[in-house]
Amino acid sequence: MPPSMQPTFTIADLHASPQRAPLLALNNASARETSLLTFERFNELINAARVALFVPPANGLLLAFENTDHYDGRHFLWFCRRLSRFLYIDRIVIDAQCRRRGLARLLYNEVFIQARSLGLSQITCEVNIDPPNPTSDQFHEALGFREVGRATLDDGAKTVRYLVADL
Repeated sequence: MPPSMQPTFTIADLHASPQRAPLLALNNASARETSLLTFERFNELINAARVALFVPPANGLLLAFENTDHYDGRHFLWFCRRLSRFLYIDRIVIDAQCRRRGLARLLYNEVFIQARSLGLSQITCEVNIDPPNPTSDQFHEALGFREVGRATLDDGAKTVRYLVADL
């Protein structure tokens, strides 16, 4: 498709959106990379997240938590024990038909803007090592993330790298 015919994507605040079912389906379609959620847990996460973004209608979503937010995610808590003043990206999911169109970068750019406006100095996240996710590794490296730790979970079924980008 020629560049002039590429669709234009916008970002919306998920806190204000009542249309969450398609985004839950999007999340659950990528449960291997994120985690399977019930509708109730999905709503809890959105309500607790400092930053909850989506690309309408359901092309992508991103949830991020400030270090002071009430969230019990084990990766988030790992960062809470080691860092202060950060925004943790808990999940980002892009619809398979919309990948490779810059949506993840669009969402991350907005997260960086919002983190700066909150006076935060770091963005954190984790990326799978096992099972491997080389596309995510390259993406995060290009945005300036560096590894600060690792963890093996679920009796060795999953290993993650903990990443930080300074603002």
